[in-house]
Amino acid sequence: MHPRVKPALRRAWRDRQSVQFGVTAAHAVLVGPVDTATGNLLDLLDGTRGIPLLRAEGAALGLREGQVDGVVERLAAAGLIDDVAAGGPAADALRSRAGVLDRLRPDLASLDVVHPEPGGGARRLAARGSARVQVRGAGRVGATLASVLAASGVGRVDVLDGGTVEPWDVAPGGMPADAVGVRRDAAAGQAVRRCAPGRAPRARAGPAEPGGDGGPGLSLVVVAPRDGLAAYVPDPATAEPWMASGVPHLYAGVMEATGVVGPLVLPGGTACAGCLALARRELDPGWPRMLAQWRSGRRAGADGGAGACDVALATAVAGLAAAHALAFLDGELPSSTGARWETALPLLDWRSHHLVARRDCGCGAGGEPDEDAEGDVASGGLMPHDTMAG
Repeated sequence: MHPRVKPALRRAWRDRQSVQFGVTAAHAVLVGPVDTATGNLLDLLDGTRGIPLLRAEGAALGLREGQVDGVVERLAAAGLIDDVAAGGPAADALRSRAGVLDRLRPDLASLDVVHPEPGGGARRLAARGSARVQVRGAGRVGATLASVLAASGVGRVDVLDGGTVEPWDVAPGGMPADAVGVRRDAAAGQAVRRCAPGRAPRARAGPAEPGGDGGPGLSLVVVAPRDGLAAYVPDPATAEPWMASGVPHLYAGVMEATGVVGPLVLPGGTACAGCLALARRELDPGWPRMLAQWRSGRRAGADGGAGACDVALATAVAGLAAAHALAFLDGELPSSTGARWETALPLLDWRSHHLVARRDCGCGAGGEPDEDAEGDVASGGLMPHDTMAG
């Protein structure tokens, strides 16, 4: 072990005998009492020394036998210690690619803060390299989201969309101005490769057919259509291949002046697009009639028109959706799991709405239908938590 105090956590002496690691309330840890010799030992925990050398230098500082090991164990238990050699073979392979690792050092530092165990950040960052994500949509939200995922170390990001890049598709982090007139799938693939650290595998790009490639090896599908209606009111039929093959999928988009992220659907485990459709129909009997008109009519942004999609809102949606996707790939269940985050201009106060899995939906997440449990069936749908994002 080559222990290192996690460098992302800034250190400050609160008083003569206590040290605080970290600035923010979410991550700050107070350690004490700390005497002078132990304080000097903290400076030596920089990852360049193994435990035997640290014991020798600790003895020179006046530390008793076993005290160095005790300090390291205590700091590790508090989530403050990383091991620069830990993480497994995949992490070792990542460390050998110096240029790639340099691009990803801020991401690694962040993962080290979030995951307390030594080597946890390196292991998760290396695992991202073997993940495959499909982004369906290459507009202001989708192209930016795909680029962020690639820049974060996701090994393969496939972008599916049709048509050519229009002037209104251009956005910071997404489609560049010189891509106007280029096929959207090709331009999105170029954007992904441009943002990926090192030489990423060539992304598969192609037109987005309904259902499309829900194929083997997919870690996640992100549905980020240029037509925001398809994200705000997702079509259960489009998700059928993912539900059948068990592929997790996340919805994100902008509809009018409202941005949505979620739900993240875990097939058979959380509420799906079908659950949402049933709840909408139950709450508003006129909704299916209006939805049929919206879907069958000319859709702004999908057939040559520029629909409402504020660039700052689209960028915020893409960033939040990418963060939720990365959290899922890193082994966590983000707050969009079975829920939806929604915000609207001009106030931009993010609010969470919980989605209840329906027992009358064929996805199975709500359990087997029970004719005697009408109350359970009626409880499904959008339920506001009135939770605001910080």
